[in-house]
Amino acid sequence: MAEVGSDRENQGDKPLFISILKVFGLLAFLYLFMLSIKLMGASFTGFGKGFAESLVAGASSPIVGLFVGVLATSIIQSSSTVTSMLVALVATGTMGIGVAVPIVLGANIGTTITNTIVSLTHITRRDEFHRALAGATVHDMFNICAVAVLMPIEYFFHPLERLACWLAGVSAGGGGEFTFMSPLNAVIDPVKHLVIELTGETYWLALIVSLVLLFISLRYLVKLMRALVIEKFERVLHSYLFKTALRAFALGLLFTAIVQSSSATTSLMVPLVGAALLTVEQVFPYTLGANVGTTVTALLAALAAGEPSGLAVAFVHLFFNIAGMAIFYPLRVVPLTMAKKLGELAKRNRVAAIAFVVVTFFLIPILVIFVFN
Repeated sequence: MAEVGSDRENQGDKPLFISILKVFGLLAFLYLFMLSIKLMGASFTGFGKGFAESLVAGASSPIVGLFVGVLATSIIQSSSTVTSMLVALVATGTMGIGVAVPIVLGANIGTTITNTIVSLTHITRRDEFHRALAGATVHDMFNICAVAVLMPIEYFFHPLERLACWLAGVSAGGGGEFTFMSPLNAVIDPVKHLVIELTGETYWLALIVSLVLLFISLRYLVKLMRALVIEKFERVLHSYLFKTALRAFALGLLFTAIVQSSSATTSLMVPLVGAALLTVEQVFPYTLGANVGTTVTALLAALAAGEPSGLAVAFVHLFFNIAGMAIFYPLRVVPLTMAKKLGELAKRNRVAAIAFVVVTFFLIPILVIFVFN
């Protein structure tokens, strides 16, 4: 009898041990996923930064500046890097704030390319893919809609520029230093730098490594999430993290402020929507929070430095996202419908997703810059 009882205890311990292993596996593949996003950004920045810098510096008008922002950020996949370029150019008088503002707006569109690329890793699984694409491109559609409304207003009346410059003048002069090291970056960046060193700063090779990591991590992330008693995982998502729009917004804001990358935090939602653990409607307020959160670190740094031009660029970024949210959260049916329609189109013809990326982020900006610059 004692042996039978012992066997039952061992059988009871075994599922628990397997569940613990799965949790550690989930965390490991989550780490690889975040590493792949960071490594992809570093790779694109490595072989595209010089071109992006010349592109940004050569913007000759607000209209060209908007599409320069889209193209430059799409190439290097970092709106923070583009914003930093703008701060330097405006501070030295090389570029006027009037041209810099549209570039900031364009950078908001360009930065969404990362999560759209992540959704393409689901392309071989049709049902999963159309959900993942909709979940990814709701970020794209929000920024495109916000730019479509706010860019003409800004072009003729300059409310963002005027408010940002006024507030920068009031806030400037604080001085001091502000530094913030993301705890996630502290564990990811050393490995990212190691991979780049091992590839001899051959950025196309580092990009291949990042894409391989992305495919592997996403595949097993979804599998492990499904295996880990998915009802309990769904309960945590629906009952706690995404129970209300305000909670989802706060989660996106705080997580992005800590990670310092809206591309990484919004991309993390793509496999969850693809696996039907979250809906596009639930992810939308999280995306809005991420948009605001990505401005926090640069804004605090600019406030500490007290440089008016840097402050103005940082404030424009913040005000654009707040204004876009004020308009399109009440009208959320517009970006939500656009994202879902694209997902349905891609379900019927998956080439449509690739065409969306090429046309939106590269072809249209290149044509506009070529014609009007």
